[in-house]
Amino acid sequence: MKDKTFTLKQKSNLKILAYWTIAWTSSQALVTFGSKLIWPESTIFIISTILLNIGLGIGLILANRKYLIEGDELEKKIAIESMSLALGLSIVVGLAYSSADQANLIPFNAEISHLVIFTGISILVSIGICRKKYL
Repeated sequence: MKDKTFTLKQKSNLKILAYWTIAWTSSQALVTFGSKLIWPESTIFIISTILLNIGLGIGLILANRKYLIEGDELEKKIAIESMSLALGLSIVVGLAYSSADQANLIPFNAEISHLVIFTGISILVSIGICRKKYL
């Protein structure tokens, strides 16, 4: 019975995390595209959507934290290894990428969005590798 309750709690936490992720991602799109396409001249709307994005981002962080804290030990181990690998890769590759831009070695500007995409891909790949390693 305890394992079933634990699994139900994990599923509930994952569902809540998914909702926060969708809400934050949607608000990020609203900030990005709203300020360019819908209300480019309205500082109040731009600031409001940025504040909404920050608030939803904090909610996402807290939901992710709860999901990890209440998870089993193996899931925590996989998450920690995956996040540490993604963080390390993002710092090393991000700084090298920025340096290449500063030295005009790449024909485009190093944008933060590129680093965010790289970090997301790094996390997904590392989770896959760690799950294969441990499960």
